[in-house]
Amino acid sequence: SHPAPPHGLTTDAMAMAFAASVSSAAALRVNAPARSRSAPARRGALTIRAGTISTNDFKVGVNVEVDNAPYKVVEFMHVKPGKGSAFVRSKLKNYLTKSTNEKTFRAGEKLQTADVEKRTMQYTYKDGEQFVFMDMETYEETRIDDDDFSKYLLEGQNCEVLSWNDKVIGVDLPLNVELEVTMTDPGVKGNTASGGDKPATVETGATVIVPLFIQIGEKIVVDTTSGKYVRKVKK
Repeated sequence: SHPAPPHGLTTDAMAMAFAASVSSAAALRVNAPARSRSAPARRGALTIRAGTISTNDFKVGVNVEVDNAPYKVVEFMHVKPGKGSAFVRSKLKNYLTKSTNEKTFRAGEKLQTADVEKRTMQYTYKDGEQFVFMDMETYEETRIDDDDFSKYLLEGQNCEVLSWNDKVIGVDLPLNVELEVTMTDPGVKGNTASGGDKPATVETGATVIVPLFIQIGEKIVVDTTSGKYVRKVKK
């Protein structure tokens, strides 16, 4: 015969208590908080996490957040007056409004960097006033309104498409691009590389100041940040 249940519990009561404890343990396992895992970034995307940057470390192209809006550093100059504190005079482009503003900061002042995501995409074609870029891994298309980037943009070119708070805010071209000269006045015979310069129209329609020896049909390298001529492409 089986021993009597302790404390006067019946066998049925013990079975019910055991079932309840198993059920509670299972519930605890189900409701236990899962280990936190950071959400994976989209394939091909590089996210520049928000942090801080000193105005002493400004570089052209750095993205900062000012008044809750993303800006790109276009120009900057460190100024150290004879009297008073040093400061940094800068030109910042607002990604949202496309306007460029002059702002002055104290030397060494800390600013928030903009939490920008960069995705490498290829420019495929123009649709009305919009430029269509394709993610070559997912074949996802993104349409972007015209902006300064179109001056030096060629079909098939790989660019960095920028997003901030899940909103596309701009395009970063390669620093240097090769473009063919489609229109320019002929240089005077005997001119050398240091003999002056002239305007030239390139295949994208942009105007670039080039040395006098550059001729129609030749290719030149252009700095997309400044819009300046870098060198002639050797054949």
